[in-house]
Amino acid sequence: MTNTPTRAMVLAAGLGKRMRPLTDTVPKPLVKVGGKALLDYTLDRLADAGVETAIVNVHYFADAIERHLKSRTRPKIVISDERGELLDTGGGVVKALPLLGTEPFFHVNSDTIWIEGVTPNLVRLAATFEPERMDALLLLAATTTSIGYEGRGDFSMGPDGRLGWRGEREVVPFVYAGAAILSPALFADAPSGAFSLNRLFERAIEAGRLFGSRLEGTWMHVGTPAAVAAAEDAIMESVG
Repeated sequence: MTNTPTRAMVLAAGLGKRMRPLTDTVPKPLVKVGGKALLDYTLDRLADAGVETAIVNVHYFADAIERHLKSRTRPKIVISDERGELLDTGGGVVKALPLLGTEPFFHVNSDTIWIEGVTPNLVRLAATFEPERMDALLLLAATTTSIGYEGRGDFSMGPDGRLGWRGEREVVPFVYAGAAILSPALFADAPSGAFSLNRLFERAIEAGRLFGSRLEGTWMHVGTPAAVAAAEDAIMESVG
C-alpha cells in the first residue's frame, strides 16, 4: 500500500474489568503508564504515522474521555458515541463506518502500547498492506518476548503472512497486538448490533484474506494493574 491511511478507528469504549480497582474511577484508556494515558500513546503513534482523523468510540466514563480529548488537535478527534449501547469490537466499527470513509483505515485498541523497533510499526503496516489481496492486516507480537502476556497466542502465520486461528489445545507463536489496517470490504454484510470483530476475522481466514505483520520492538500487554508497573519498567529501560 503506497498511501498511509489518513483515518483511524480507536476503540475506547470497553469496561476494563480486569484493570479493577484502577477502572472503578477512571476508564482504562486514561490509566497512566509512565505518567501518560494509554490513549495518548495510541493517538501519538497514529499522528506520527500521518493519520489526520481518529474516530474514538466511547461508552464507559464517556464524559471523562471526551474531556481528556478536547484539547487534542493531532490527529483531529471525532467521537462515536456508544453511551446507549456498547457495541463490542465489531459493532463499534460498523456504527463508525460512515465516518471512516471508503478507504482502508487503521484500527487500534486504545490500551495497546509498544516500544518501537527501527521502523515505526504503523508505518510498516501501511507499507505491507495490499488491498487487492487483504481484507485485514494485523500487527502481531511474538508471545515469547511480549511483556505481561502469558497466554497461548492467537494466530499461526504462514510463510506468505496468511493467518490461521490457534486450535483449542495448540500453542501458537503470535498474539494480536491490538493494531491493524482494515478494509471497509471486511464489513460487507456485517451483523447489526453488538458483535466481536473475530467473526469477521473468521470469515477473512476462510477466504484467505486475513494477514499478519510481525511487530518490531517490544509489545506490552497492560491488562491488569500489576502489568502497569512492568510496562513502566520496560519503557524506562528502553530510554535509559
